[in-house]
Amino acid sequence: MAAPAPAPGSEAALAAALADVPELARLLEIDPYLKPFAQDFQRRYKRFNQTLDNIGENEGGIDKFSRGYESFGIHKCADGGIYCKEWAPGAEGVFLTGDFNDWNPFSYPFKKLEYGKWELYIPPKQDKSLIPHGSKLKVVIKSKSGEILYRISPWAKYVAREGDNVNYDWIHWDPEYTYKFKHSRPKKPRGVRIYESHVGISSHEGKVASYKHFTCNILPRIKDLGYNCIQLMAIMEHAYYASFGYQITSFFAASSRYGTPEELKELVDTAHSMGITVLLDVVHSHASKNSEDGLNMFDGTDSCYFHSGPRGNHDLWDSRLFAYSSWEVLRFLLSNIRWWLEEYGFDGFRFDGITSMLYHHHGMGQGFSGDYHEYFGLQVDEDALIYLMLANHLIHMLYPDSITIAEDVSGMPALCSPISQGGCGFDYRLAMAIPDKWIKLLKEFKDEDWNMGDIVHTLTNRRYLEKCIAYAESHDQALVGDKTLAFWLMDAEMYTNMSVLTPFTPVIDRGIQLHKMIRLITHALGGEGYLNFMGNEFGHPEWLDFPRKGNNESYHYARRQFHLTDDELLRYKFLNNFDRDMNKLEERFGWLSAPQAYVSEKHEANKVIAFERADLLFIFNFHPSKSYTDYRVGTKSLGKFKIVLDSDEAEYGGHQRLDHGTDFFSEAFQHNGLPHSLLVYIPSRVALILQNVDLPH
Repeated sequence: MAAPAPAPGSEAALAAALADVPELARLLEIDPYLKPFAQDFQRRYKRFNQTLDNIGENEGGIDKFSRGYESFGIHKCADGGIYCKEWAPGAEGVFLTGDFNDWNPFSYPFKKLEYGKWELYIPPKQDKSLIPHGSKLKVVIKSKSGEILYRISPWAKYVAREGDNVNYDWIHWDPEYTYKFKHSRPKKPRGVRIYESHVGISSHEGKVASYKHFTCNILPRIKDLGYNCIQLMAIMEHAYYASFGYQITSFFAASSRYGTPEELKELVDTAHSMGITVLLDVVHSHASKNSEDGLNMFDGTDSCYFHSGPRGNHDLWDSRLFAYSSWEVLRFLLSNIRWWLEEYGFDGFRFDGITSMLYHHHGMGQGFSGDYHEYFGLQVDEDALIYLMLANHLIHMLYPDSITIAEDVSGMPALCSPISQGGCGFDYRLAMAIPDKWIKLLKEFKDEDWNMGDIVHTLTNRRYLEKCIAYAESHDQALVGDKTLAFWLMDAEMYTNMSVLTPFTPVIDRGIQLHKMIRLITHALGGEGYLNFMGNEFGHPEWLDFPRKGNNESYHYARRQFHLTDDELLRYKFLNNFDRDMNKLEERFGWLSAPQAYVSEKHEANKVIAFERADLLFIFNFHPSKSYTDYRVGTKSLGKFKIVLDSDEAEYGGHQRLDHGTDFFSEAFQHNGLPHSLLVYIPSRVALILQNVDLPH
């Protein structure tokens, strides 16, 4: 008779958990408040290992299991024949049709295998493949009710829509020429500076831009701006352009609206030649409800890849939810991860909508107060959690330098802790509270009422040893219905007063100065990585709105006007210059990879924030009108300090109130808890970075 399980929260339960999870003791040392939940980590870790063991016993290991794309879908054999394989457990019959057989729906039936799988072999025709490159195809499903359904294979590697067609066609992609990668993957950056990008909107013209356009025109800009990482959005095929790529219809297909798969490979390879890491925005949190060109109802049932019934529907997103405990769903999703790594050379992923995956309530109508009981218990979808652990395990097993980022609004503990500690294994999480704080300040408070302590708390409030990607704004704030920082700051005057031929108005002056300060303090204090959405670096003057019925299918707002930064008569160049130099200074000194800063000053009356990180002294004067002469700032080191970045410089649209030839000497005078201090002039609405030139660097 088995011994009874130890009581939850007891010393015996804690001991059992510590025995089962190799490095759980380290996690509990970092955060002792997790001790009552040790059994949750134990259960998750055991389930993860059990799933890995089951994959090993039944599939020969996760390496083989994650190569599903090598057998599922359609493939040309060495003899010129065609092999097809699908998983359709609810189907009565499965057939292949297309151009090659004049769309006869039943002339090529699949053979039924075990576990809901079906396969088909078509021999070669006179030493030639019966299905040439570019052929249009469909999978025909005969449902158990007798209904005949035309479907695109879930494993389709290229789909396209021609002319006014409503639905996509599955195209057999087997070109004679395939792109060969010429450049090796970059090493993992020590400090990640991410340029969040959307290929389709990367031109100033009112049209869908191409992979080629992005490669030739945008990659050089990204490199010049000092970003070392690109996060590509909306790459997985999505039938509805205005979904921003978040309603996926074909998970293995690179969106054809921007060009061919080979052109995407060239984009990634070119980025690698510049030393730029490329991440893919992966959407495994849900899928489009489309059935004729999506996964929904693939085999004629409401389940197959998804939960059946209400559990399989996301009411807010109007989409379908994966059944993460299903064996074939795990194969599909893990193979999808591997496909983008291997076939296209991506260097990692930003996982979208993690909060929806982690909880049965999907985060809907749920406020997260930080009470740890919110992150454990029956509300957690452990099937999804185990999938995310498996995905992170696979990614880092294949490419140890890969980067994974979680978009989670809940703040679940240990999401970015190693799997060996019982964590989920992500490298970073997005610091989603930071942009909300800036919007709240700009929307609800006068400048003189900004709370310095509150700003610092928001920027530094992150879990120890769980890395964060900080950002002042992302694509979310650029979308129509919201406002970018530039718009909150300058609004309509961006259209009338951005010419250098006209004097500064108070609105434009304030907007340009605060825009730089907000971005720099977020960059320097907010995390271990930094993210910017394309165009926001120069204060893009329009929101983002994709063509849809509500705007008469207009592309006017579905574009980024990079040419504005090249116009010497416009002030956008000032913000662009500052963003570039801020990034390049981080590259030089590495503050993102340095320990979290010690904030020595957050003075409410003076509106001054000061801190040190990576042997640099950062000083921010947020006061709207007061400048300070001989302002004492604490520092940990003696020596001579020089200005290395000054937001008040003319090339950044500043007022040139500081002399960069001035030397500032620290003295053994304690101030704000630091052993040394120096006196410095800090004008109003200015950010300064000083370097102790006597220190080795």
